[in-house]
Amino acid sequence: MFLSRRTLISSALLMLLPLVQYTNAANTLPNTSQASVTASQMHSVTDELTFANYQQVSIHHIALALNVDFAQQQISGDAILELDWHQAGKVLVLDTRDLTINSVSMLNANGKWQSVPFSLGSFDKVKGAALTINLPQERVAKVKVNYHTSKNPSGIQWLTPEQTQGKQWPFMFSQSQAIHARSWIPLQDTPAVRQTYSATVTAKQGINVVMSADRKSVSATQTQFTMPQAIPAYLIAIAAGHLQFAALDDTSGIWAEPEMLAKASKEFADTPEMIAIAAKRYGDYRWGRYDLLILPPSFPFGGMENPRLSFITPTVIAGDKSLVSLIAHELAHSWSGNLVTNATWRDLWLNEGFTTYVENRIMEDLYGRDRALMEQTIGYSELLAELAELPAGDSVLHIDLGDRDPDDAFSGVPYVKGQLFLRFLEQKFGRERFDTFVKSYFDHFAFQSITTEQFRNYLTQQLLQKYPNIVSESEVDTWVEGQGLPSFLVPPNSHAFDDIDAQRQAWLEGKREARALNTQDWTVHQWLRFINEMPRLNLTEQQLAELDKAFHFTGTHNNEIAFAWYALALDNGYYSVLPALKQHLTEIGRRRLIVPLYQKLASSEHYDWAKTVYLAARSGYHPQTQASLDMMFSDKPMEHTH
Repeated sequence: MFLSRRTLISSALLMLLPLVQYTNAANTLPNTSQASVTASQMHSVTDELTFANYQQVSIHHIALALNVDFAQQQISGDAILELDWHQAGKVLVLDTRDLTINSVSMLNANGKWQSVPFSLGSFDKVKGAALTINLPQERVAKVKVNYHTSKNPSGIQWLTPEQTQGKQWPFMFSQSQAIHARSWIPLQDTPAVRQTYSATVTAKQGINVVMSADRKSVSATQTQFTMPQAIPAYLIAIAAGHLQFAALDDTSGIWAEPEMLAKASKEFADTPEMIAIAAKRYGDYRWGRYDLLILPPSFPFGGMENPRLSFITPTVIAGDKSLVSLIAHELAHSWSGNLVTNATWRDLWLNEGFTTYVENRIMEDLYGRDRALMEQTIGYSELLAELAELPAGDSVLHIDLGDRDPDDAFSGVPYVKGQLFLRFLEQKFGRERFDTFVKSYFDHFAFQSITTEQFRNYLTQQLLQKYPNIVSESEVDTWVEGQGLPSFLVPPNSHAFDDIDAQRQAWLEGKREARALNTQDWTVHQWLRFINEMPRLNLTEQQLAELDKAFHFTGTHNNEIAFAWYALALDNGYYSVLPALKQHLTEIGRRRLIVPLYQKLASSEHYDWAKTVYLAARSGYHPQTQASLDMMFSDKPMEHTH
C-alpha cells in the first residue's frame, strides 16, 4: 500500500527487454515443498488480531458466489471454504465484522450440503466477531456460509452516481487491508493464511465488476474470476462500476470510468517498462497480468497492491507524470508483499520496507540516480517529521501492536525506516552482493508468509555469516527492534536540493524577492523540498502572500504540492487559503492528503469551520477515513450524516 511518503517521477525509457521476461512464469503456482513449508510454519505463527483457529485448520481455497446490490448497498451470497486440517478437530472459527450469517452447511459424504450449527461471538471493536462453526465429524473438507454485508462495512465503500466522475452510475470498491476482508467475506483474516480463490459475481447490466484475479465475462450481468496463486485475505479485492478498459500492452492495462480512461492511460503509459525493469532485477513477474484500476477520489490511500489489479488513487494523475512513482511502489509489491508476505501485522515492515526499497531501485533504473536520491531525501525528511510526533514504541520496525488495530502500524516507519535499513545493508555489503541476496530472498520465500525472525535467520545465513565482520547482529537488532533511527545511520542527501535550499534561504533573509527566484526548471521534488523545509510558526502573512502570488500554490491541481502548501499555510496561520482548502478537502478522500490538514484545523480557531466542511464532505469519504475523522470531531454524534 502506498500511504505516507513521497511521490514523483516523469517519463521513461527501456522497453528493450523482451516480454517473455515477465510473462513466462505468469501462472506458476508454489511448488509442493513450498506449500508444505508454509503449512508447517503456520503452527508457530501467532496472530493476535484474528479469531481464526488457523493453526488447527486453514482455508486453502475460497469459492464465492456473490450478488452486488447497489439499491440495497449490499453484497450477498455464498462463500465455500475448502479446508486443510493440520490437527484432527470438529470446530472451525472464522473472522467476521458486521456480517449477517444466514446459514452454514458442510459437504457430507453423500456430496450434499448439510446444515450445521454456528454462533457469532460478542463484538470486539478491533477484531469484529468470531463465527464458530460446530461440525458433526472430524476433518470436514468443505463448509459453505450464506451471508450478507452490513449497510456500511469497514472494507467496502458504496458511492452514489453523483460521487463518481460520470455522475450516471453508482460505484463500489473494497479495501481489505489490514483486517477489513472480514467485513465482506467470512474467512480467516490473517496474512499467515494463504488461499487461492474463485468467484462468480452478479451485478446489474451496465456495471463491470473487477477483482484481483483473472477475469472472464460470462454474460451482461455475470463475471467469473480465478486467482490460481495462494494469497492472504487482505489481497482479495473487488470493485464494480461503469468501467472501461484500455490496454497498455499485451499484459497490462487500465480500468477506469470513461471520463478518466484517456488521462490515466497517458499518465501511466510507462507501466510496462517498469514491469520489465523490475523483472530483470528481481526475477520473473509471477502474476500473469498487471492492470491498474483508477478509483474515484474517495479512495483512502495512494494505492493498494491487489495482485493482477492494483487500485490507484486519481490524485496522482497530474498531467505530467510527476507523481507516478506510486505505480512503481504498487508494482514492487508484486515481489515484496504479494509474493513474500508479512505473516502478522507486526511484520508489516517486511512488506513496506522492501517495497519502498525496490520502488526506489526501479526509479533509479528508469530515471537515474539523481531522481532516486531526491526521493530518498524527501522520504527521510518526512520520516524525521513523523518520528517527532509518534510514540516511541511506534518507531520500532518490528512493532509490538498488542491488541491495537493493525491500521495503527501504517506510518512512515515500516516504509522509510525499513527502506533505510535495507539501504544500510546495501551500502555495507555492496550492491552486487545485496542484489543477489534480495533476489534469492524473493525466490526462497516465494508464495509464503514469513515473520521477522525468519527474515533475520535468512539474513544471518546469506549475508552476515557468508561475509563476516561487515554487519553485526547487534546492528541489525538496533535497526529492527530499536526505537527511532540508529546513531550510525548515514542519511540520504541529494545535492539537487542545494540550490533550492540556497534560494529559500536567500528569500527568507530578504535578499531576493519570491518572483526573482530561479524556479523555471524545478521538478515537483524540488518544489516539495522548497515548501516542506520552510519555517513553521513564524512566517508572516505578507511572506506567504508573496509566495502565493509568485507561484500560485493556492488552488494548484498537483495534489502533493497542494497538500504541502496548505499544511505550511495552516502552520503559519495563513487562512486566506480556506476557500481553496475547502475544495481540496471536499473533492478528494485520500487520507494522507486530508487527515493531517483536518488535524491542524481541529486544533486551531477554525475548528467549527473544519467540522462544517467535514460534515458536508463526510458521505463521500471511505468508512476508514470517516472513522478517523469522527473521533477528531466527536463532540456530537455523526450518524445523521450517512
